[in-house]
Amino acid sequence: MAKAKKGDTVKVHYTGTLGDGSQFDSSQGRDPLEFVVGQGMVIPGFENAVDGLEVGESVSVAIPCADAYGEYNDELTGTIERDRLPDDLNPEVGMMLQLSAEDGQTLQVMVTEMDEETISVDGNHPLAGKDLNFDIELVEIA
Repeated sequence: MAKAKKGDTVKVHYTGTLGDGSQFDSSQGRDPLEFVVGQGMVIPGFENAVDGLEVGESVSVAIPCADAYGEYNDELTGTIERDRLPDDLNPEVGMMLQLSAEDGQTLQVMVTEMDEETISVDGNHPLAGKDLNFDIELVEIA
């Protein structure tokens, strides 16, 4: 039977959990996740776990944060003076914002704290710094 390899389009069902067992994502009840092995469409540890699987085969894998969303980076956090925000913007904790960096790049950040004069934002992925566990089943190689 064929094994998934670099360049193959694959479909997988998965469930992702944290070290404490809490589930952060799953494809159960949805269409399987489709991606091309070797193209960096999913985190490296997930892709590596699928490489070499046969259709119908399942694997459980622990992915260290370095092979997932990376280490938490304090440099991606900051504080913005409220008077620098558009007048029609009413930020709330948990809201995602797009900011323009000095070099012209667009950054996605989450509002983490607020007071009367400032808002604190975090540009890290919500799973940055976390080791992840996945149960993965290869359902199709296209």
